[in-house]
Amino acid sequence: MSAPSHRRVLAASFVGTTIEFYDFYVYATAAALVFGELFFPNGAPGTQQLAAFATLAVAFFARPVGSLVFGHFGDRVGRKSTLVASLLTMGVSTTLVAFLPTYATAGWIAPVLLCVLRFGQGFGLGGEWGGAALLAVEHAPPGWRARYGSAPQLGAPAGFIAANGLFLLLGLWLSPAEFREWGWRIPFAISALLVAVGLWIRLKLTETPEFARALEEAPPPAVPLAELARFHWSETLTGTVGAIACFAAYYVGTAFLLGYGTKTLGFSMQGFLLMQLGAILFMAAGIWAAAWLADNRFDERRVLAGGCVATIAIGFVIAPLMSAGTGGAFAFLSLALLAMGFVYGPLGAWLPGLFPPRVRYTGASIAFNVAGVIGGGLTPLIAQGLANEHGLAPVGWYLSAAAGVSLVALLAMRTRKGATAELVG
Repeated sequence: MSAPSHRRVLAASFVGTTIEFYDFYVYATAAALVFGELFFPNGAPGTQQLAAFATLAVAFFARPVGSLVFGHFGDRVGRKSTLVASLLTMGVSTTLVAFLPTYATAGWIAPVLLCVLRFGQGFGLGGEWGGAALLAVEHAPPGWRARYGSAPQLGAPAGFIAANGLFLLLGLWLSPAEFREWGWRIPFAISALLVAVGLWIRLKLTETPEFARALEEAPPPAVPLAELARFHWSETLTGTVGAIACFAAYYVGTAFLLGYGTKTLGFSMQGFLLMQLGAILFMAAGIWAAAWLADNRFDERRVLAGGCVATIAIGFVIAPLMSAGTGGAFAFLSLALLAMGFVYGPLGAWLPGLFPPRVRYTGASIAFNVAGVIGGGLTPLIAQGLANEHGLAPVGWYLSAAAGVSLVALLAMRTRKGATAELVG
């Protein structure tokens, strides 16, 4: 395959995942800022905001469902067409949020429709990551597997920057009243344009060599999930537990600390978002550094284990650094997200490498998204409860414990014979 084709593959993996994560983060930011008062009735203090945050969890339950459905077709029909479908599902769901009526005009229909579209977002994202990782890794030349696998991983910080950066600009350009009335809809409407770009790139691709070769050797499994459960349950379990650390680190460093920093520590919303936008660059650097080390010095498992050790250590400094003003807070956010890059970057190559090509889409997607439910779904809620009762130190212990669980799984793992050989072919 020529070099331009490789660049197109990496662009399709990176751009598609960037769009998917942009859509996901746009919703989370809007839920924190305006969805409570727009889509839910007045009640006891804080109930509107709690209801808005509760809708975030809908996507976490939808992601494993999406991984099952898209994984099934990704292993039976192919990576390319399934990735197109996942991007369309996510994009349409996000774009339609821009046109939703509010509670004032539609009553309870408004939050119901909001939850339906949030489910669509999670459903689409459940099929996106695994397919994007396979698209990159199954095209990788020898010695470049982890770096190719980092392409979809880099889409996460890129999507975060695009989403939160746009909200920051809207906050500067619009008055609070204008933003509440119509400005919040703009990021959702923009998703339609981004999806069109992503589709243009992905529709020009061909099927991955690994999948094509697997079809030549044997017909696809009738039910990939059944084959996965029968022959590869231990790899699925190990992959799930090994990926918990990255989600815990991310949601402590972003969702939880955004709320705690602005409401308890006294940072302004714009100031804290700016710190997070700067710190997310350290996450991107960590992703690339981890991938380079996995290709040139170690393997993915050892780099992930090293990232877990760093995350365990970082958990013990959250309280002193976050209480030391802007400099300390930025230092902690940067350290946490840098470590998160090391427990996230190699996943794009490591998780697919646990499974043979015939069930790889299903296996990698399920492991990644179930880990997201365990490591990310309840983390902001648990962290907030710990902080309310005991301060920040127990939140750091929780983060260290999550990384410790992943570290144990990585150290105990026994690589399935032949998986890596099949992957790099």
